[in-house]
Amino acid sequence: MADTGAMSSRERYRAQVRAEIKQQAWEQLAKAGVAALSLNAIAKHLGMTGPGLYRYFASRDELITELIRDAYRSLADTLRAAADAGADVARLAHVVREWAVSDPHRYFLIYGTPLPGYHAPADTTAISSEIMTTVIDAYAEATSDKAATPFEAHLESHRDWAGEHPASTATLRRFLAFWTRVHGVLSLELAGHFAGMGFDPAQLFDDEVAELLAR
Repeated sequence: MADTGAMSSRERYRAQVRAEIKQQAWEQLAKAGVAALSLNAIAKHLGMTGPGLYRYFASRDELITELIRDAYRSLADTLRAAADAGADVARLAHVVREWAVSDPHRYFLIYGTPLPGYHAPADTTAISSEIMTTVIDAYAEATSDKAATPFEAHLESHRDWAGEHPASTATLRRFLAFWTRVHGVLSLELAGHFAGMGFDPAQLFDDEVAELLAR
């Protein structure tokens, strides 16, 4: 966060207006999804002209990038705080769920269907990697290696996505199982696919995480 004490009044005003624009953008996302995000509608709500708003965000993609960056940063910091407090893999899974359930639209912005034609800048990918690293670290501390499966053998030469993390390939495989299982259940829950089925999605999530770790 910027040091407002060292900012000029003009810089503080600009930061305030950008924050208000982002808040309106989040409210739009909550109502209609990211595909319906409209800078002109945001400008009208804030009593600005369209060209006036473009002084703060040069394009719709720039605004979306800011929202994505904020969402990733929020989850990365939340997981890191939990890990620093001693959270194990199971607790981290529940931290992800708690973060997602608290704001499903923020979750879907970064883990939902990619926007056609939109390409996130490298720094957002770096923050996403922080999130993965936190969970991989937890797995590396909690598990031991076993004989490689065919997919683990495949991962030996396809692990660039993990950067320079020293975790074994078997640990990375366990992380992938965690990540796909957690996000699979969460995406179904938050999209409403369990509605009307009569069970508690939170208990299903608990069961899925327990089974995943037992394996």
